[in-house]
Amino acid sequence: MNICFCIDRWSDIKPETNSTLRMIHEAVLRGHRVALMYPRKLGVRDNVTTCMFHIFEPMDKVPDRAQTFYAKAAFRKQRLPVKGFDIVVLRADPPIDTLMLNFLDSVKDDTLIVNSIDGLRMANNKLYLTTFDDAHDIIPETYVSKDKEFLYDIIMSSERDKMIMKPIDGFGGSGVILLEKRAKSNIRSLLDFYIGDDERRYVIVQEYVESEDGGDVRVWMLNGEACGAYKRVPHEGDVRANLHSGGTAVKHVMTSHEKMICERVGKKLAVDGLLIAGLDIIGGKLIEVNVVSPGGIVNINKFNKTRLEKQVLDFLEQQHRRRESGFERKMAFKKQVLES
Repeated sequence: MNICFCIDRWSDIKPETNSTLRMIHEAVLRGHRVALMYPRKLGVRDNVTTCMFHIFEPMDKVPDRAQTFYAKAAFRKQRLPVKGFDIVVLRADPPIDTLMLNFLDSVKDDTLIVNSIDGLRMANNKLYLTTFDDAHDIIPETYVSKDKEFLYDIIMSSERDKMIMKPIDGFGGSGVILLEKRAKSNIRSLLDFYIGDDERRYVIVQEYVESEDGGDVRVWMLNGEACGAYKRVPHEGDVRANLHSGGTAVKHVMTSHEKMICERVGKKLAVDGLLIAGLDIIGGKLIEVNVVSPGGIVNINKFNKTRLEKQVLDFLEQQHRRRESGFERKMAFKKQVLES
């Protein structure tokens, strides 16, 4: 099949830890025609959405190790219609380029896009968590606004001594801070800084959920089902467990409660077309749903002696076969009608 991966820059990939590289490597190992798509290279020509693709050149032997493959990979560039690809896997770093989604609107009926355009529009920021109507028992108290007085009143009237504040479109732990009532003299200043004088930026204020070791559990979801997990433990003195923020990855065996969370949340993810997602769970509560390029494949592979990228490519191939079969049946029916 023809498959392309939408990323920011090949040169920015860290081959030792990058999840997208593992998927690309597996696709090349399987003999698929693989290309890279950079959002900044998208365009429209004669009402057709095109891109300057970086197409992987064939190798005499594809290296078994992803890092070696990364070092030896070569490309040729060619502007092609996006519709010519069977699958587009969106793996550009957050925050998502919403204009890119507009470009891809014209191809979503002919090409399988993972994750789906409409699903990403719903879920590309942390507000998505508030749409789980039947899951309030597994989601912390969450408040979203850019009204400073509203948020100040929420914080000051809360019976909790600690709350978390973070930007609505942050990622990798950036901008996550711990609010403590004993430091209430700083709260108005923090709201001014995060929201801005013009009140353009939304922020989230959320119940602070503790775990025994201060860590969070990252779960990889594929087509609404949990297929791997590990724990991230924060650096001493830091509330953030994200690896980008200095956290440490450790092995984790999911509890029955965590599996229940994944099962309940997974149904909505699948319905919304969010086929690849990362859940962050702390103290038995779902803190975030990551649908824009979630990471974790390398750590899950290391701690569980598996290759999660194989499951991902198996699933994508299955989806492609299903779509092709449906198209062939439709064409056969059309032929019957024309010949009748």
